[in-house]
Amino acid sequence: MEIAGADLVRAAALLGAGLAMGFGAIGPGVGEGYAAGRACEAIGRNPKEAGLLTRTMLVGQAVSESTGIYSLVIALLLIFVV
Repeated sequence: MEIAGADLVRAAALLGAGLAMGFGAIGPGVGEGYAAGRACEAIGRNPKEAGLLTRTMLVGQAVSESTGIYSLVIALLLIFVV
């Protein structure tokens, strides 16, 4: 059984897509969990500001999720274009 050049490129693209999603999901997961935990602590200290804290936390989580979306785009490009 011989591995041709196209098969090697396809295997590398699929491996790269898996790595992109694996590493790309770590950062947003940790960041969003940390932000939610700190927001819960802040709401516990000052419940009157819960609305403002929640809104600010959600905006921050949306920004940190963008890196996960970028890694998804790269993974999809590797799977379907390469």
